[in-house]
Amino acid sequence: MRIPYTPSPPQPTNAEDAAIVGRIQQRRAPRPLQPLDLALLHAPPVADGWNAFLGSVRQRTTLDPGLRELLICRVAVCNGAWYEWAHHAPLALAAGVGEEAMGPGGVVRREGPLGGGAAEEDEEEWRTVGLSEKMWAALRVADEMTRNVSVRDETFDALRRCCSEREVVEVVATVGPLLSLLLREATASGRRGPKRSDADWLDAYLRSRLITASVDFWSRWTLVRGTVPALTTLYRIEYESSSSVGVDGI
Repeated sequence: MRIPYTPSPPQPTNAEDAAIVGRIQQRRAPRPLQPLDLALLHAPPVADGWNAFLGSVRQRTTLDPGLRELLICRVAVCNGAWYEWAHHAPLALAAGVGEEAMGPGGVVRREGPLGGGAAEEDEEEWRTVGLSEKMWAALRVADEMTRNVSVRDETFDALRRCCSEREVVEVVATVGPLLSLLLREATASGRRGPKRSDADWLDAYLRSRLITASVDFWSRWTLVRGTVPALTTLYRIEYESSSSVGVDGI
C-alpha cells in the first residue's frame, strides 16, 4: 500500500465519521475491518460509498454465488491479482464450480483471452469443464472488460441471451469495481503477484470443502437446535476456522 493505513481500531473524530465506521463494521462482521477499509477511511465518505456499493454487489444481487465468484476469480487472473484469487477460488469451489474449470489448466485460470474460436469449439470447451452457457458468457464479458475496457457487441449480445436485464447490470456492476481494486493490487508494487502452485491450489480446494461442510452442518443444525444446544460450539469453531478463507479486499 502506498499510503499508511488509518488506525485499527478506527478513531473517528466526529459523529458522522463514527456512523460510517459502524456501517462498515456491520458489513464486515464477524470479521474485523480489512486493509482496504483502513486505507479508504482516510476519506470516510468515500469509504462509506464504497462499502454501500460493494455491499450491494456482494450480498444483494440475484446472481448465483458460483457465477459471482467466477467473475471475481477471472478478473483476478487477468490482473495477476493472486492474493484475491487465493481467497475467492475456494469460495467458487464451495459454490459448486467444478475443479476442471478452476484448477491448473482450467479455463478460469487461463492467462490468455477466452473464446475466439468457432462457436462449436467454444461450446465444447465450456461444457466439458461443467460451466453453463450463462457462466461462459459472463466470463467472456469480464475478460473483455478487463483487457479491452470495451466489450464487443457479439460478446455482450451473448450475455443478454442468457440473462435478464437485471442480471446483465449485476454482472457488469460486479466486474467494474473489481478492476479498480485488483489492478491497484497487481501494480502497486510495480510487479504482478506470484502464481499459485499446485500445492497452493490443493490447499485452497481442501479449505473450500470445510466451508461447504460448515454450511451443510448449519443447515442440518437448524432442525435440531432445540435439542442439542452444545452443537453450536462445534459450528462456531468450524465457522471461525474456515471464515478466514473468505477474507478479501472488497
